[in-house]
Amino acid sequence: MQTQDHRQRVAAERRERMRARLLASAMRLVAQKGPAATSIDDVISAADVSRGTFYKYFPSPDAMVRELAVEIANELIGMAEPVVQSYSDPAERVSCGMRLVARLAIDHPLAATFLVRLGWPDARGPNMLLDFVKRDLTEGIRQGRFTPMPISLALNIVTGAVLGATHCMLQPGCERDFAEQSAATALRALGLDAKSAERIAHNPLRPVEILSEGLLTETSAVLPPGGSKTARQAGGRRQVG
Repeated sequence: MQTQDHRQRVAAERRERMRARLLASAMRLVAQKGPAATSIDDVISAADVSRGTFYKYFPSPDAMVRELAVEIANELIGMAEPVVQSYSDPAERVSCGMRLVARLAIDHPLAATFLVRLGWPDARGPNMLLDFVKRDLTEGIRQGRFTPMPISLALNIVTGAVLGATHCMLQPGCERDFAEQSAATALRALGLDAKSAERIAHNPLRPVEILSEGLLTETSAVLPPGGSKTARQAGGRRQVG
C-alpha cells in the first residue's frame, strides 16, 4: 500500500511539474506576443513537449490561457490576503489589496505584462480568490462605507483600477505613487469622500512575505521585452511593503 501511495504521489508531482512548465512557457509567449498570436505550436516548442502532451493538460489554447490568468491572479491575491486580513475597515482592506497586488505584479513584470495584455480573469469564473474582494466590498456596503451598488460593478471598479495602475507602472516615467492614486480614485468611486480616500490610500503598507515557490517565482527572472523590475529579486523568502 505504501509503495502504491508513493507512486501515486510521484505521478501527481510529475503531472503538476509538467502543467507548471506549460503554463510558464505560455506566460512568456503571451506576454511577448499577445494571446491572439500565441499558438499551440509556439507553446509546445517553448516547453519542448509533444502536441499530445499539451492536450493531456488543456483542451485548447484558450482554456490554457484562462487557467493561467486565474492562477496568476490567485497567486497575487493570495500573497496580499494575509496583510489585507490584518485590517478591520473594509475600505482599508480594499485599498491595501489594490496597492499590494499592483506592486506585487510589478515585482513580476512578466506576469504583469501578461495580465495587462489579457485582462483580469472573469470574476464570475471558478476558483477565483476574488471572493475575498467581494467579501470586503459587500461588508463595506453593509456598513455604509461604500455606496450601495451591484457587487459586479464594485468589482469592476477595483479590478479595472488595479490593471490600469499595473499598465502605467510598467511604463518608464510613471509616478511612484500611481498605485496609491489609483486606490484613492477607486475608493472615491466606491463612495468615500476625497479626504478619507486620499488618507487611506497613502497609509503605510505592511510587508508581504514572498514565498519561493509558485508560477510567479518560477518566471520572475525572465523579463518581457522592454520590461523593468522595480524590486530586486532574492532567493528564498523576502518581503515587499
